[in-house]
Amino acid sequence: MIWERLPLGPLQTNCYIIKNERKECLIFDPGGDGDRLLKLLRSRQYTPLAILLTHAHFDHIGAVDVIREAYKIPLYIHKNEEKWLEDPSLNGSQFFMMGSLTKVKSADRILTDESSLTIGSFNLEVMRTPGHSPGSLSFYIKDNDIVIAGDTLFQGSIGRTDLPGGNHEELLNSIHTHLLSLPENTLVLPGHGHETSVEEEMDQNPFLNGF
Repeated sequence: MIWERLPLGPLQTNCYIIKNERKECLIFDPGGDGDRLLKLLRSRQYTPLAILLTHAHFDHIGAVDVIREAYKIPLYIHKNEEKWLEDPSLNGSQFFMMGSLTKVKSADRILTDESSLTIGSFNLEVMRTPGHSPGSLSFYIKDNDIVIAGDTLFQGSIGRTDLPGGNHEELLNSIHTHLLSLPENTLVLPGHGHETSVEEEMDQNPFLNGF
């Protein structure tokens, strides 16, 4: 299984494409530039199986409908943010996009409690990691030692908590309870910036010291 990082949309949000040897893939957080993403998928001859969202802020969902309609695949999101997809006041586009509102059609699969999720040959552990937003999720792929963490944990930083539904204490608890409990060699794929590792953030992240 191989992963690709593709920064997309107005805030260059990291979209991740996780593929297997048959070129089937999962798409995480397609934040914008739908035509560009579609062109890449077609040029690589990938077969997308699903779109999964770490959360529903506008910069993570902008290309959802373009890809979903092109491939007729389901969209997964946590129940706490299912209404955010169609509401610019919740997904933030009303406040940040200067008149360009982001609306996405309803999700096909609603995730609730933490669970294991199998899509084709992909096995994922779905972890609830609220704090940046109330429905934030992280997706751990044990077989490949990676976790798609959205805007929960970054290289040398953590997610902001000053947006609606954010909670700083809850965010720190999510990071320590779930992300930092993973094996230290786990690669963390964040929503913005470069990848890091559990070990690196345990040792060097100044926001996590003294928690």
